[in-house]
Amino acid sequence: MDSLLPQEPHDLTGRANSRTHQIQIPVVPSCRPLVHHAARNTTLSTLHAATAISGRTAEDPPPPLCSRSLLDGGLPPMEVTSIALCDVRHFTPRRRGFRSTGPDLGRGQCRSPRPGSLKLGPRRSSEAVVLASASVGDAYGSSSTLDRREAESDKAASSAPSSPPAASAGPVYVPTPSSRESRTPHSGYHFDGSSRKFFEGWYFKVSIPERRQSFCFMYTVENPAFPKKLSALEVAQYGSRYTGVGAQILGADDKYICQFSEESANFWGSRHELVLGNTFMAEKDAKPPNKEVPPQDFNRRVAEGFQVSPLWHQGFIRDDGRSNYVKTVKTARWEYSTRPVFGWGNVGSQQKSTAGWLAAFPVFEPHWQICMAGGLSTGWIEWEGERFEFQDAPSYSEKNWGGAFPRKWFWVQCNIFEGASGEVALTAAGGLRQLPGLTETFENAALIGVHYDGIFYEFVPWNGLVSWEVAPWGSWYMEAENETHKVVVEATTKDPGTPLRAPTAEAGLATACKDSCFGDLKLQIWERRHDGSKGKVILDVTSSMAAVEVGGGPWFDTWKGKTSTPELLSRALRVPVDVDGFFGLAPFFKPAGL
Repeated sequence: MDSLLPQEPHDLTGRANSRTHQIQIPVVPSCRPLVHHAARNTTLSTLHAATAISGRTAEDPPPPLCSRSLLDGGLPPMEVTSIALCDVRHFTPRRRGFRSTGPDLGRGQCRSPRPGSLKLGPRRSSEAVVLASASVGDAYGSSSTLDRREAESDKAASSAPSSPPAASAGPVYVPTPSSRESRTPHSGYHFDGSSRKFFEGWYFKVSIPERRQSFCFMYTVENPAFPKKLSALEVAQYGSRYTGVGAQILGADDKYICQFSEESANFWGSRHELVLGNTFMAEKDAKPPNKEVPPQDFNRRVAEGFQVSPLWHQGFIRDDGRSNYVKTVKTARWEYSTRPVFGWGNVGSQQKSTAGWLAAFPVFEPHWQICMAGGLSTGWIEWEGERFEFQDAPSYSEKNWGGAFPRKWFWVQCNIFEGASGEVALTAAGGLRQLPGLTETFENAALIGVHYDGIFYEFVPWNGLVSWEVAPWGSWYMEAENETHKVVVEATTKDPGTPLRAPTAEAGLATACKDSCFGDLKLQIWERRHDGSKGKVILDVTSSMAAVEVGGGPWFDTWKGKTSTPELLSRALRVPVDVDGFFGLAPFFKPAGL
C-alpha cells in the first residue's frame, strides 16, 4: 500500500435517531428466517485508503485471480408490501442443520456437550418473530426498544394457548471464562513485541440455512510493532513494512464491506485466549477499550470497530470506498453470542493444534489453527438496513499468523449437511508454504479434518497421505487416508466468487483470494481395511452451503498435488507432545498465543 488518502471528515451526529414511520419489507414466507428492515440516518467519518498493487492505482480494479469473471448481477427483486411500524408477525419455520440438544446458549451455558449428545435432524418447531419496526436508535443493549418489544411479543405469544411458545433470538453476553473445555492451542494473540515481519488474521463465519446465506467476518493486523505508518528513518532501519488493521465481511448475496486503517494503536488481543478487538473510531470524549468489555460499554465507547471472543461478537464498520470492483454495502452492525460445540479434537478431550506441536515455534510459517470447527450462534446482523436474526445458527472460527500468507492455497469448509444422523463439521485445505532457510524452498501442505457426532477424524501428512486436484476456480477434489479411515471431499460451485483481501508480503492487505459460500459438497468417510481398500461407510453426506476458496498463485491450470513430509519430521509430529501442559509448568516461558 503506497498511500493512504483520508477524506474530509463528515459531521459527527452519533448513532441513528429513534424514529417511527412506515417502511417497506419483503413478504416473508413461513419457511424464512427472521428479517428486519430498518432505516438508519447515521453519519460518521469514513476512512478511505488507496492501495497500489503492481503499479495500479486505487481506481483501477484488480485483475481476476482465475479465468472466471467477478460476480455481477444480483438476486431478483423481492416482492414488497407496506406495513405499519410496530407490526409484529409470527412465523413457524422448519429449521435443519447444525444444532445441539444441550442447554440453550441464551441461558449462559457455554460448555461443550458430552460425546454422543449431539443429534442432527429437523429442528423442533420454534416460533420466529419478524419485527417490521422498532426504535432504530441505540437498540443494542439489553434495555433497547427492540428487545423490549420482542420480549413483549414472546410473552404475549406464550400466553396464548393455541400458539407455540415464541423463540427468543436475542444474544446473551457471557464474559470469557479463564478456562474453557473446547479451547484449542494457539487461541491467543501471537505478537511477541518484536519488530520482525508479522501478521495475524482471524475468520468467523455464521450461516443461516433457512435463508441459504452466510456471513464471513475477517480481521487482520499487520506489523503491530509499528502502530503507525513507518517513517523514512524506520524504513531505512527495518525495511519496508505494511501496517494497519483491516475488517472485512463477505455477507448476504455475496456483497462485501471492508474498513481499513494504517494505524493499529487501538487494536488489542489477549495473549492466551481468542479475544480481540479494534476501534476504528471512538465515540466523542470516550476512550477506546483495550480489553473485552460488556456490550453496553462497547457501544458507549466505540463508534466504529469490533470485539470478539469465543462466546461473543459485536461491532459496527463502514465501508472505506476502496472496493469498487465488487458489490458492497455501506455499513454493517452485529451482535451475537456463540456456544462452541467442536474445537479441534474429540468432544470432551484435550483439543489439538491444527499443525501439530511444532506450531509452537516460529517455523513452517504461516501457521493455521481451527479454533472452533462448529458452534451455535444466536443474535442478529444488520446488513445495510436489512436485519437478519438467527438462533442456533451454525458457526465456525479459525486463524492464521506468521510472516505472510502461503504462496498459493485452497480451502473448503462446511458444517451444514443433509443426510447425517449426527453433527458434522468439515475443514479441508492445502497450500504451498515456504520452508525456513536462506533459499526459497516450498513444500506442499494439506489436511482434512472432520468432526462427526463428537468424534474427530484427522487426516494430516504425519499420519497418512493427502492428495488433491483443484481447478483455478469451480472445482475442489481431495482424498486422504490414515491408518484407520479413508476420506473423499468433492466440491463444486457455479457461483463466480468474490475477491477478498489477505495479508501479503508484497502489498500488505491486498486482493489475493476468491471465495464463495455457495459450494455444492459431497463428503464420504470409510473404514480402512488392512489391505488399504474401503470398508464400512462411516459417513456419506452432501451440502449446498459449503464455503470454498482459492488464493495466491499463479493459478494457470488445475493444481494436482500431494503431501510429502520427510520421514524424520513425520515421526517427530506423531510424538504426543503436550506443549501447552509443558509451558503450564513454566508459564513465564510460554510463547505468546499458545
